[in-house]
This record gives sequence, structure tokens and C-alpha cells, in this order.
Amino acid sequence: MSRYREAGVNIRRGEEALDRIRALCRSTFNASVAADLGGFAGAYRIPGAPGKLLASSMDGVGTKLKVAVLCGKHDTVGEDLVCHSGNDILVHGATPLFFLDYIAMGALDPSVVEEVVRGLAAGCRRVGCALIGGETAEMPGLYAPEDYDLAGAIVGIVSESEWVDGKEISEGDQLVGFPSVGLHTNGYSLARKILFDTLKLGVNDRLPWGSTVGQELLKPHPYYGPQVAVARAAGAVRGMAHITGGGIPGNLVRVLPEGLRAEVKLGSWPVPEVFRFLCESGSVGEAEAHEVWNMGLGMILVVKREDLAPIERALAGAGHAFHRVGQVLPGTREVRLTA
Repeated sequence: MSRYREAGVNIRRGEEALDRIRALCRSTFNASVAADLGGFAGAYRIPGAPGKLLASSMDGVGTKLKVAVLCGKHDTVGEDLVCHSGNDILVHGATPLFFLDYIAMGALDPSVVEEVVRGLAAGCRRVGCALIGGETAEMPGLYAPEDYDLAGAIVGIVSESEWVDGKEISEGDQLVGFPSVGLHTNGYSLARKILFDTLKLGVNDRLPWGSTVGQELLKPHPYYGPQVAVARAAGAVRGMAHITGGGIPGNLVRVLPEGLRAEVKLGSWPVPEVFRFLCESGSVGEAEAHEVWNMGLGMILVVKREDLAPIERALAGAGHAFHRVGQVLPGTREVRLTA
């Protein structure tokens, strides 16, 4: 059975690291900090603008970059980074303002930098923010000549009264999921281990459904802003979770108040072929798969039960795909995947 830890990623160590630094971060907080650690984005009150918050988030693309290098295609990872970051502030109700990037290379290749930034610019146009600056570093000895790393930070704005953090979630609220297009930007270490090491495939080899390995793994990360805007205009969206590393259980729980649990019904949405293929080829157990990958849901909204029907009608009318995937019940704060 393939496991994420055997592919070099230990989620428990990441959780331990967060526990170790939590108090250090909080020691820097002042009265302008409007949200605690643990959310998808930070929140800071804007001096001189009462009632307004800056929402910020920072992320990377992970080992999806190794696939970009193998394919010699570097634009989509830039778009991935912006869309991933945009979703992380979107779940709190924020509108993106601007983006900053960081590119570190073993050997500076101007053409690769240009291609990455072309993707960053495409992502910024998609989410509606400005790419106002960044940093490029050449670091021989730290990275192999052909390797590079990519990170970025997004800043958005939201009224403090409209900050969405899940505190209003109640028993009976319903879960609406938006479909993913594939792996997005998470779980690539395990996917690469299965595809490249176990199956000995190359990026140009065909998968059973026709895509090449490279095409499947480089599918761009979607931005869910249009869907969220339609849903929020139609009814009460009390919480939102961007399904990234940690999967549905590890991300949906972040917006749940104490005393409530979420039940997510397996089989209530179609699981993309790539996940079924990876699980079967790598003998990945169901619990492990749902902790590593999004398994077909890129974002989950927690909506007021009475507003479910109008929200669904609005989404369908706007042509957005969605699935009703579960509900909120009383209990220990957790996410359960049920048959």
C-alpha cells in the first residue's frame, strides 16, 4: 500500500511544526489582528479605514514543479499559484487586490522566468488582482541547475462585518461542493511516486482515458470566485473550505464551530478518473487518499438549510456544476466521511 509518508511527506510533522510556532506568531499580534491562526488567510484591520480588513495568504505549488520541469512547460504552475492563493482568501469573503511572487532557481533561465510570470499574469487576470512585484533569486548549490521553487502572496480586502469564518454555522446546514479538475496543487509527491516510480511512466505516456501523464498532472487550478459570488447572492453561505493538503477532512474541519460535526456522503459526487487510477495502481487506502488529495471536490460551501434550494437554482441557472455532499450535525468537532 502506497502512503504519503513513504513518498517523503509527513503530515503529522507539519502539524507538530504548526503547534510549535503558534505561540511565537501570537506573541507578535496587536489590536489590528482580526483573525487567529488556523484559518485559510490572515486578517488585519486597515489603519484609517474603520470596518475594513486586509486578507492575506501565502503559498507555493509544491512538487507539481517537478512535473513542469519534466514537461518543459512552466506557465500553468504560475496560474496555479495565483488561483490557489485566491481561493484561500475567497473562502473568507475577500476580494483580491494584488499579488507578489518569489522565484528561486539553481541557474537563472530568463525564458523560464518569463513563462512562469506569463502564468502568474494569467492567474491574476482570472482572479481580478494586480501582479505588482516579486523577487527572483539564483541559488546554485541549493537547487539543481534545472530546478526552481515558486511561492507567492495575495492580499485582498473585505468588510469586517462580511468576514466569513464559520462561526454562524448551525445544525442542519447543508454542504455544497464544487468539482475539482484533478490534483490541483496537492498530493504530487505521492502521485509522482505511483506514476513515475511504481508504474515507470513518462510524462508523454497515455493514461487509460487518453490524457498524457503530463497533461493530467499540469491541469490548472480553478478559481471559484464566480461560483461563490452566485451562491452568496442567492442565500446565506456560513462557511467555506478550500480543499487543499489534508483533503476534505483536514480542511472542512477548519471552519466548523465546537459542538458540530460535518458528515460528507461518499458517492454524492463523481470522483475523477485520475484519483481512481492512482488509488488502484498505488494500492492507496480510502482514508489515506482523502487525506492527501481533494478526491474531486475543490471547494465546499456550508449553506443555511433554508437557503439551499435558491442557492442551487442560482448555481444551475449560471451554469456552475455543484453537488450536494452532506450536512452539519451536533457532535464532536470533526468531519466524517460516510457511505
